[in-house]
Amino acid sequence: MVITSKTNPQIKEIAKLNDKKYRRLLGRYIVEGVKPVRECIAAGCKILNIVSAEDVVGDFPNAISVSRAVFESISSEKAPQGVLAVVEIPENRLKPPKASCLLLDCLQDPGNLGTVIRTANAAGYGEIYLINCTDPYSPKAVRASMSGIFFVNIYQGSREEVLSALNGVPLICADMQGEDIFAFNAPEKFCLCIGNEGGGIDEAIKNIAQYTVRIPMRSTCESLNAAVSAGIAMYRLKYDNKR
Repeated sequence: MVITSKTNPQIKEIAKLNDKKYRRLLGRYIVEGVKPVRECIAAGCKILNIVSAEDVVGDFPNAISVSRAVFESISSEKAPQGVLAVVEIPENRLKPPKASCLLLDCLQDPGNLGTVIRTANAAGYGEIYLINCTDPYSPKAVRASMSGIFFVNIYQGSREEVLSALNGVPLICADMQGEDIFAFNAPEKFCLCIGNEGGGIDEAIKNIAQYTVRIPMRSTCESLNAAVSAGIAMYRLKYDNKR
C-alpha cells in the first residue's frame, strides 16, 4: 500500500519532527538519505520507522511506502533521495566523561554543530556536552554530522549542571587570549571548550578553566569558523601530544 495523502495521520506525525518543539516532545528525529539511513541501522540506533518514496529501489523492505509528493512534503532536503528514518533520541543523562571530551558553549549554527560532531567522531571524542546550543537533532545538524551523531554521546544541560558533571576534569578553553596551542602540552584527560561563533566562551567557564589556548593566525585573519577551530584543536590536543 502506498500512502498518497499528505494528511495521513502517520505522515503528519513525521512532518512535525522538522520542528524542534515536536522533536523534544516526541523524543524523535529524522535521518534522511540512503547512506545515512543505512549507517544509522548499522550503528544500532533505535529506528521507529523508515519511509521510502514509491519510486525508490532499495533494501528497505519494511519501509512505509509513500508517493513522491508525500515524501517531499516531509523532507527537509532540496533534492530528496526518497528515504528517511524516524529515530529515537537517546536519553543520555548527564554524567562525568570516561575520556577526553568536548564542551560546546552556545553554538547556534546547526551546520557548525553538525560539523563539530562529525570531526569529534573522527578524532575519537566520544562524549560531547552542550550548553545552550542549537538542536543537534535538527535536520541540518544531523546532515552536517555525516552520521557522526550515531557514534557519540551527546549530553545537554544548564551551565551549572554540565560544569558539575565535568568537575575534576581539566578544562581547556579555546580563546584568542590563550597560549599557542602548538606549544601546549595537554593533560592525559581533558575537556576542550569551544564557544559561540561570535561571542566566544562564557566568562563563567573561562574563570574556572585550568588552561586557555589559541590557534595562531596571520594578522590579516581575525578569526576562524568555530567548527574549523574545533577540528584543529581536537587533533592537536589529542594526537600531537603523543609524539
